[in-house]
Amino acid sequence: MSRIATTFELLKRDGRKALIPFITAGDPHAESTVDILCAMADAGADVIELGVPFSDPMADGPVIQRAAERALVRGIGMPQVLDYVRRFRERNATTPMVLMGYANPIERYGVDRFVADAKAAGVDGVLVVDYPPEECEAFARTLHSHQMDPIFLLAPTSTEQRMIEVGRVARGYVYYVSLKGVTGAGHLDVGGVAAMLPRIRQHVHVPVGVGFGIRDAATAKAVAALSDAVVIGSALVQLLETQTPEAAPAAAGRFIAEIRAALDTLPGETA
Repeated sequence: MSRIATTFELLKRDGRKALIPFITAGDPHAESTVDILCAMADAGADVIELGVPFSDPMADGPVIQRAAERALVRGIGMPQVLDYVRRFRERNATTPMVLMGYANPIERYGVDRFVADAKAAGVDGVLVVDYPPEECEAFARTLHSHQMDPIFLLAPTSTEQRMIEVGRVARGYVYYVSLKGVTGAGHLDVGGVAAMLPRIRQHVHVPVGVGFGIRDAATAKAVAALSDAVVIGSALVQLLETQTPEAAPAAAGRFIAEIRAALDTLPGETA
């Protein structure tokens, strides 16, 4: 069983929901990334998504685009991202780490080399925004054979057929994008999430996390009441971009602790 699956099993046993923060590797300061990861884990993050900087994202809004641009200017690429994970693992052996990004950096690095190096670094899952399930079954099988989980997106526009395809190959969890548009855009439609999740669960038998539009403890709690996990990125990245290297880890920890406290006030029932 993967570290991600184990984490969700333990959370389900305890009647708790997963908190999954996202930050961009190397932002806001290259030297503080590992400390930020550790601070979030210590504050109650259950899984962490680490963004691989890319120059031409298709799903990221302006906040995360700026973060990726800042990281790229500092020379942060796949080798540095994997080194962050490796250094995090030296301090934390239990919190699952998911790399989130796009196909180009993986393919430039070399797919087989990426899988081997990611496994060696301590990566637990990979979410590639522009790898649809029907086009990357071989990649998903390779990840799974290395005890890493292929994680996929679903959206309000996803068809029943797409849900079936995702359900066939996804491991770890599925990331449901709660709104049409890019990260950090629009307002959370809790009613839409409530209507969509039962449809997804007919075809997907791994936990469902919800992201896009979750900005604070109140929206996180509203979504967690319906889902297995909440994913929060833009609000956290926006907070961090104003922090000094010394202050960023503590700021991230306080933010995560507030969200964690809100989630833990929910009744102890699984979604």
